[in-house]
Amino acid sequence: MLLIPTLQLLRLPFSFFLMPVFLFALSQASTINWTQACIVFLILHILVYPASNAYNSYMDQDEGSIGGLKHPPKAPKSLYYLTVVMDAAAIGFSCIISISFALGIGLYILASRAYSYRGIRLKQYPYLGYATVVFFQGGFTVYLCSMVFGVSEHFLMASAACSFLIAGVYPITQIYQHEADRNDGVKTISMVVGYIGTFMLTIFMFAVAMILLFVYFEQTHTRSHFFILQAFMLPVVSYFVYWFRLVWINKEAANFEHTMKMNLIASVCMNGCFVVLTFLNQTA
Repeated sequence: MLLIPTLQLLRLPFSFFLMPVFLFALSQASTINWTQACIVFLILHILVYPASNAYNSYMDQDEGSIGGLKHPPKAPKSLYYLTVVMDAAAIGFSCIISISFALGIGLYILASRAYSYRGIRLKQYPYLGYATVVFFQGGFTVYLCSMVFGVSEHFLMASAACSFLIAGVYPITQIYQHEADRNDGVKTISMVVGYIGTFMLTIFMFAVAMILLFVYFEQTHTRSHFFILQAFMLPVVSYFVYWFRLVWINKEAANFEHTMKMNLIASVCMNGCFVVLTFLNQTA
């Protein structure tokens, strides 16, 4: 009976929303060792991210909607033990890549646990929690992938761009949870800036990210790739503007359904873009 809620709370499909960072790093590799790439993908998207989701659910004991689950089940004790096993497996498999990569994965896991653990609970601090997510899900993940795929001389620009992308995406994922977070003693960055402010913050962070990406693609002599990215971003921007208008008129539109649609559209478009860029780079 515990198997179904345990699997649900891993939120494996939610890993799709985090895939653009991995695919971006992959798309910028000059040559790809596909065996290692698959191992890194499995470590991040089948072990690390789902375990992080599950641990957060166990600590929060959510009763309202969470990312990917409108009606989450109660988190059983077995879920905690599963996250420990998954974390150990992630570090173990990371050793196949290298010890330094395994240490990086271990650091990511520690940061994730500090974010959720009731004794530390970084997520209750709006700026510190926000910075933790932006750094580790953005630039640090690009760095981990670059350790495997190869580090270019323009690595820092790429990492910074990904951090700003996460900085734009993350507040939007919090926008429908204000009441639940308030009841749990958590104050998110979205709560600090408000509903309209969340959209404005996203616009600003994405604008900075796009400027950095333009500079990055200029530096790597692949300007056309920037314009390919803009083409893929059109559906994302269109839905974002549509949703922003709805929320401007009625704050009730800042709900779970619109948030998940926004996440899905953005993930499909950005994942598709970076798959195309991977193909172009590997066939150039």
